[in-house]
This record gives sequence, structure tokens and C-alpha cells, in this order.
Amino acid sequence: MNYARFITARSAARRPSPIRVFTELQNRAPKSVISLATGSPNPNTFPFKTAAITIDNGKTIQFDEQIMKRALQYSESAGIPELLSWLKQLQVKLHNPPTLHYPSSQGQMDICVTTGSQEGLCKLQPLGCNMINIASDEYGIIPDSLKEILSKWKPEDSKNPEKNTPKFLYTVPNGDNPTGKSLTSNRKKEIYELARKYDFLIIEDDPYYFLQFNKPWVPTFLSMDVDGRVIRADSFSKVLSSGLRIGFITGPKPLIERVVLHTQVSTLHPSTFTQLLVSQLLYQWGQEGFLAHIERVIDYYRRQKDALLKAADKWLSGLAEWHAPTAGMFLWIKIKGISDVKKLIEEKAIKKEILMIPGNAFYIDSSAPSPYFRASFSLASPEQMDIAFQRLAELIKESV
Repeated sequence: MNYARFITARSAARRPSPIRVFTELQNRAPKSVISLATGSPNPNTFPFKTAAITIDNGKTIQFDEQIMKRALQYSESAGIPELLSWLKQLQVKLHNPPTLHYPSSQGQMDICVTTGSQEGLCKLQPLGCNMINIASDEYGIIPDSLKEILSKWKPEDSKNPEKNTPKFLYTVPNGDNPTGKSLTSNRKKEIYELARKYDFLIIEDDPYYFLQFNKPWVPTFLSMDVDGRVIRADSFSKVLSSGLRIGFITGPKPLIERVVLHTQVSTLHPSTFTQLLVSQLLYQWGQEGFLAHIERVIDYYRRQKDALLKAADKWLSGLAEWHAPTAGMFLWIKIKGISDVKKLIEEKAIKKEILMIPGNAFYIDSSAPSPYFRASFSLASPEQMDIAFQRLAELIKESV
């Protein structure tokens, strides 16, 4: 693929930082090399010397003085090598990207570690993107809606910059925040074929991939990608720790290189300490141990989801409607008879000591009315969920 049309002038102008190049060269150099090159501070001056972190199986991750010196030092912008290696093997196991098996694209898939970020409009709106809404239902994006939007252009228009054809589709395919919707396999296949026809990228932002309640898991866009048009974002925030701020991006090498160059002039690199902590944990577990941990996390969220649905059935039946999520940690609820629930949720519900988020907070135009609100089942106990929906039901009856 020719990726030039997907790269902004600012991104295309980026060049590798000479200092970063020398830093990464030093990291790979043998210990016999005498370096007067980098401006890395001397770790002997740092006050932190060792650490031991106990994990839930009773074992510990040990940071001796040598590892601690490395953990507190600068590292590669793309991520530390051993973590990247583990993640690449995981992606092959889970998704087996077809691009790995095509001689013409051999080596074109790449991966980098990123500082975790939140999915959604908050990342895209400041960039000045011309965003177009696509209709969806309980099974995610409706392909016919996307097809109707794309019909304004001809497939060959993508080769003409003046036609301003769509550059990418952004989607959270599993347990979408806030709706909890998940795309089906057939819909993904239809969407991917449209991406090929109209030559746009798919940004598969999948932070809830490891929180799918049903087996088998739905195949990813990455697993369907035969010509290098999928950029996949994964996160450890929901299954290891949100505070560690560790995620990883997989996609075409020319585009991942742009991400790394941006990292060089912004955050420099993700935290070396958290990368080493996660890396040592993953190597200690192995792939099967990691997936066993994922199953325990899924079991927890499945019980939480069932408890919230039980409370909804008990108190909100007839007052609201919803669809049971197949992934994630959210329930998207539409209140009947109220066109805009903003005041109900932001003012009246808070006075009743219940807190949820009104649907308009997730719209491109946050001033637009919405009959929806988002309820999260991640932290509250089943007893708290029951009380919350009982209080909400009382408010709805007073307001309708």
C-alpha cells in the first residue's frame, strides 16, 4: 500500500532524533563500549535501589540494583526489546495477521509500546478531524449505513486528494464505550471489504478485547488484514493496571514508524519501570498464564454484568430499555418518555447519591439531547447496583 495519503505534512516532516538514535545504539552496544555520547543521568545518584512486587499467586518480581538502574533510566522510544518480543508473539497467537504470510508484505507488520490513553472522541476532536457519524445497533456499526455514506464517492476518488475521501474508520469493536456494543464477525468482514474498496484505514481501538464474555472470541480486524490497512491498539489498563499506563499498537511498519517518531518528540518513551514490571510479569506467567489471568478477570466482570442486569430487570423494566453487553464494563440504557436525561442524571440523581454519565457526554455535539445514560458495573457491589437502580426508578417515575 501507498501510505502517503494517510500521513499529514507535519508527520511526514518528522525525522529520527539523532540523540535518540545514539541512545538506542548505546542500549544495544556491548558493555566494552566507552560512551561519552548520551545525556542520560547517572543512576548511581538515584535514591531507589531495589524493589520486590508480590503478585496474586504469592510469587514476587524482584528488581535488584542492576535492574532498578535500568528501570529508572531512559529507554527505547518504541519500547524495551524483551517486551516487544513477547507482545509480537502474543499478537501472532491471538490474531495470526495474514500480512505475516504474504511475501510482498513480509516484515510490514510492526508493533510499539505506548503510554496508555483513553479511547473516544477526546483524542480526535482536537485534531480537527472531519468526523462522520455511522449508525449502529446492538451489534455495532451497521455496514449498510457505512456503505450509504461512502456512496457519495467513487472508489477511484481515493487517488484524488481534492475529493477529500475518508481516510480512516475509528472503532472500538468490543464492549464499545459507552454503549457496550460489539461488532459481529460478519459485520467486520463487510466493513473490511468496504475499507479495501474505498481505500481507507481501520483504527481498531480494542481496550476491552480481553473482556469478552462469550467464547469463541470474535475475530479481529487485524486477523482479516491481508493488505496492511489495520492499525490495532491494545491496552493492559483493564486487565493488569490502569495506573501503569501501558498499551501497544500493531500495524503497518511505515505508520508505526510515524508513531515512534512522534513519541521521540513528545513523551520520549513509555515508562521504563512499568515496562520492565509488565515484561517480567508476562515472562513469569508465559502466554498460557497470561490467558488464565484473563479468564479470571472475565469471570469477575461477567458476575458484575449479571448483577447489574438483574438490578435493571428488577427496577427499570417498563421504564427503560437496554441490550445485554457481550464485552466491556458498561450498560447503555435508554429511558422511555424522556428525550433528554441530562438534568435527571446530572442534577436529580446526584441529589439521590447515585452517579452515572448522561449520553450526550459521548456525542460529537455534547449539547445534543440524549435519552441515554451509561452505567458502569466495574466497581459497585451487587447490593449497591440494586439500591442505585431502585433510586433511579423512583426519579424516572417522578419525571415522566
